[in-house]
Amino acid sequence: MNYKVLISDNLSTDILSSFKNEGIDVVFRPDMGKDKLLLSKEIHKYDGIAIRSDTILSAELLNKALKLKVIGRAGIGVDNIDLAAASKKGIVVMNTPFGNAITTAEHTIAMIFAAARKIPAANQALKSGIWDKKSFIGMELFGKKLGIVGVGNIGSIVSSLAQSLGMKIIAYDPFLSEERAKNLKIDKIINLIDLLSSSDIVTLHLPKNENTFNIISRDNIFKMKKGSILVNCARGGLVEETAVAEAIKKEHLSAAAFDVFVEEPALASPLFSLKNVICTPHLGASTVEAQEKVSFQIADQIINFLNNGAIINALNAPSICSKEAPLLSPWIKLAESLGSFVGQITDKPILDIAIEYVGKVGELNYKPITSVIIAETLKPLVGSGVVNMVSAPFIARNKGIKISEIRRDTRGAFDSYIRVIVSHKSSSFSIAGTIYSDGKPRFIQINSINLEAEPVDHMLYTTNIDKPGYIGALGTVLGEAKLNIATFSLGRDNKNGKAIALLGIDEVVSDKVIEKIKKLPQVDKARSLNLFLKKN
Repeated sequence: MNYKVLISDNLSTDILSSFKNEGIDVVFRPDMGKDKLLLSKEIHKYDGIAIRSDTILSAELLNKALKLKVIGRAGIGVDNIDLAAASKKGIVVMNTPFGNAITTAEHTIAMIFAAARKIPAANQALKSGIWDKKSFIGMELFGKKLGIVGVGNIGSIVSSLAQSLGMKIIAYDPFLSEERAKNLKIDKIINLIDLLSSSDIVTLHLPKNENTFNIISRDNIFKMKKGSILVNCARGGLVEETAVAEAIKKEHLSAAAFDVFVEEPALASPLFSLKNVICTPHLGASTVEAQEKVSFQIADQIINFLNNGAIINALNAPSICSKEAPLLSPWIKLAESLGSFVGQITDKPILDIAIEYVGKVGELNYKPITSVIIAETLKPLVGSGVVNMVSAPFIARNKGIKISEIRRDTRGAFDSYIRVIVSHKSSSFSIAGTIYSDGKPRFIQINSINLEAEPVDHMLYTTNIDKPGYIGALGTVLGEAKLNIATFSLGRDNKNGKAIALLGIDEVVSDKVIEKIKKLPQVDKARSLNLFLKKN
């Protein structure tokens, strides 16, 4: 079959020969990514598309992509791709999660230097005919304390570079282990406020999600050390930008440096008019080397997928060869459910993830299953655009999380099942599941309490004391909120002891409803889970 691929963003032209040499027709139209109307008229012609950040692949546009099989994002971020819509249409979405790490880290250091030494303002003044040394007295970096918020791949590189400058590194990352911090020569700070109040410079290296949006709020900005510098080269939306402008004007912050903004392209911002704020147009990954690297990486991934069926660095599909797919497919679905459940339940640093393969499933190629479990567990913690089936084990190791796989002979009532045990410093959580005769996954045990529940998109999980009246009280709260119960599963360790309830709900259970459930006298914990399971 003669496949056709569109390159709709500015990728390296050197990759064109890579496609042609493999018998794939390639069209290089870097202008098309910015022209939504033109792209919507042309996208139906292509089996694959290679993009960067300018191309917005919305659900509406993807519905017109009648032949599209694969999307290749050269870089990390996939905010411009509707992953749910792509998954629903069976389109594989790939990215290059590590190609930009060094470049982004270097840009961060460059921004720190520029802010500390007031280089842009001094340059502008001199070019305007003003020789004024006294106005541009800067800050020496040697011996200063750099606070890093988020110590993933990029954050760890920033730490290494900063240490070579003689800086002292402290870090806030709830999921960074003590062992990993020690190896990186980083002092781990338990409380974000403690880091902000003691750092001379603060830099962010986090994904943007519901937990990190405006993590540096106005209140937190004014808790930063007076005269300190704030740098954001990660994602727009992590910092309350208007509050930064206020802090600069009040001289609470001496300077700030931003490469990313809440809305991009950022053509207006309260930061732009301030002389002590340095702004660049999302240049973190904009080097010749990085552009070349991610361009060739994504080209190779698309080619291998179209010609060989290989799935590499996929965000919405596991890495499985064609022969294994029929056997692994139901267990992969179970793995997605188990990992997503664990990731959303977890609110403490993870030390270990142990995966038990009991019975026949242990005879399969369970490595992809492990990768799916780890990836889904980590997504709520690090961001779905960062982690995938290939990168998940690396990211886990990078955060000091130990992964173990255990094969066991059949035991108990089920011939074959998977159990995931997540260990924290002083507690653990476990969940087990199997595949029933209908080929569908089922949860069969949570924290040693037996039950039977089919995973669905929206679920409500509660732990409670086994006392009469709870089911009625819970049903009343949900009924008053006009939430329909699709499935209802119960389990307990003994009469009047610990009990759990796992409900399938037709729509998302809001935080307001969760708070009402928590106020029920029998309830210990309540959590809304949004598994968003992939459909066939």
